[in-house]
Amino acid sequence: MISPATIQQIMARTDITDVVGSFVKLKKRGTNLLGLCPFHNEKTPSFTVSPSKEIYKCFGCGKSGNTISFVMEHEKYSYPEALKWLAQRYGIEIEETYLNEEQRQQVQTADNLFALNQFAQQFFTTQLLSTEEGQDIGLAYCREREFTEAIIKKFQLGYSPEQKDAFTKAALAAQFNPELLVKSGLAANRYDQLSDNYRGRIIFPIHNHSGKVLGFGARTLKKNDTAPKYINTPENEIYVKSKILYGSFFARQAIDKADECLLVEGYTDVLSLHQSGIENVVASGGTALTPDQLRLVKKYTNNLTIIYDGDAAGIKAALRGLDLALEEGLQVQLVLIPDGDDPDSYVNKVGPAAFRSFVQQHKKDVILFQVEVALRDTGSDAAKKAAVVNRMAETISRINKAEDFTKQQDYIKQCATLLKIDEAGLHTLVNKYIRDRIQAQERKTAPLSSVVIEENAQRSAASNFDDATFLLLFKDELQEKEVARILLEYGHRRWNTDQKVSDFILEEIADDSLLENAEVQKLFTAYRALRMQGEDPQGPQYFLQHPDQQLSTLAVSLIQFPYEESGRWKSEFSQQAGYQSRLFEQDYEQFIATLSVGQESSLQQFLKAEEDRSPEAIHSAIHYLKLRKIKRMLLENQQDMEKQHSTEKFSVLLQTHDHLKQMEIALGKQAGSVIIR
Repeated sequence: MISPATIQQIMARTDITDVVGSFVKLKKRGTNLLGLCPFHNEKTPSFTVSPSKEIYKCFGCGKSGNTISFVMEHEKYSYPEALKWLAQRYGIEIEETYLNEEQRQQVQTADNLFALNQFAQQFFTTQLLSTEEGQDIGLAYCREREFTEAIIKKFQLGYSPEQKDAFTKAALAAQFNPELLVKSGLAANRYDQLSDNYRGRIIFPIHNHSGKVLGFGARTLKKNDTAPKYINTPENEIYVKSKILYGSFFARQAIDKADECLLVEGYTDVLSLHQSGIENVVASGGTALTPDQLRLVKKYTNNLTIIYDGDAAGIKAALRGLDLALEEGLQVQLVLIPDGDDPDSYVNKVGPAAFRSFVQQHKKDVILFQVEVALRDTGSDAAKKAAVVNRMAETISRINKAEDFTKQQDYIKQCATLLKIDEAGLHTLVNKYIRDRIQAQERKTAPLSSVVIEENAQRSAASNFDDATFLLLFKDELQEKEVARILLEYGHRRWNTDQKVSDFILEEIADDSLLENAEVQKLFTAYRALRMQGEDPQGPQYFLQHPDQQLSTLAVSLIQFPYEESGRWKSEFSQQAGYQSRLFEQDYEQFIATLSVGQESSLQQFLKAEEDRSPEAIHSAIHYLKLRKIKRMLLENQQDMEKQHSTEKFSVLLQTHDHLKQMEIALGKQAGSVIIR
């Protein structure tokens, strides 16, 4: 386990803007930063980062937390792994006290895979550059592709020798586990013997966002070999192919600067374009684009240009994943390299300047291009044309952002012209696909609010409670969270000479039966345990940075608010706020002496308003929570009274009703509410 002192040092050093900004493109919005949420597919930014509070919250999907929980969620790290990642980023030395077996295994597996991959990369690079076989075979291939030494070293290319177990022997000699060698894909177990998996191949290391090697692509150099042309690392704890774009580590800044991502198919395409100074390029590895890959692109730009071979296979590959790209809100264009060339060979043939010019001049809108390609095969066949119309309507329906409405209408108009069909009919068909997809999504995953309403409706039908009753029950949770928010925000403040605000609240809600929300109960339990130990959380930061992710997420959701005070509010009340700030910085009497009569009067009124408002807010929140609980108990008791009972039982229920009613009236008076008898 990482020591508390180290954790405190990490929390003190980390900057949430720096950490989140390395994964999400953020823009200034008032005092906060705004960007597209990395945790769900959204078109309009709702992911907010608060630098002052060191927290983030997405008002779209609801995910929230601090710097550590962001790293955990985004990188799928455990709590210790996230701390280690942050410590390495900020150069903090980790001091560990204890790790349980499960934590140790998780950390060790990932660390060992990274360490093994780094060892393998260095081994393969040495074989390529410093051995006779590597230079004669591997380096000769690189020279044939016109790769310079600078680009070879930048992308850390390597070579795996023909010897059956050259790498395996080296790895075992370096004390790497045989099982780890198989898991990484670097070795294969054949007839109970380990042998190298990439023999006689040029090696392309694949890096993550921080430059660590996740895995490898290995290309055969034998022309008549029946083995696959490329062998890739199998999926494991750190290598997930659907979330990787080759070259993204080297292209991130260039993509951001150019506001455009060029997508090619192969590793060598990326290398050749980088070598030519065109660095905003990544490769899909020849597979269909996945949502995760597209979201990786969208972190840096909305403009995606696909550059593929101009043959039939290249066209088919370019159109794969098109619908997903449109759903992500990307502006997608297509450039087809002339037949017989790929991006690698074409840039070497014509040069960087001519290649850039060709790309700019030959960009095609992928939707309109798809119509043109489809119409080539339909001829006069009505059935084929109908299939094309349906396919294009479904594709256009994927453009579903509100701000892209005009673009969608323009596509409908242009496609109707190309297909020679009625524009209104195509519009109707597009809307049908939109409705069908929405209905399918709703059936697959109902929103949380719908689930709650459905559950309440079922409970209502079973118990004959009316809608008003369940509206009241639903608001109970909101009232509980309001009390929890006050506990977090003001718990450390002084209530009276003997108590803190937290002591008063915990005393008033000593009975946990008043709280039904499990998360709120957990927060109260944790806060109560701290106070019993004599500790006092100094503001909400203690729980915002809590190692228990459930508690820290709850704290963020309670503290963070989607709106900010306006500039007018700040300007009109900044003087009073300044008074209050200075008041706590110096002796009260000394400060008062510096004020004019009018300023002193204004200050006293402001301070009195603040003093009056704080206790009222606390009393009100607690009273209304109790009042709602009593109202619910009254409704339940009243429902019970409507059933058949003995005289004695009914008398008890009636007395209970009177007692609860008196409590309701008393609480109502305290809360300033009028209770009807």
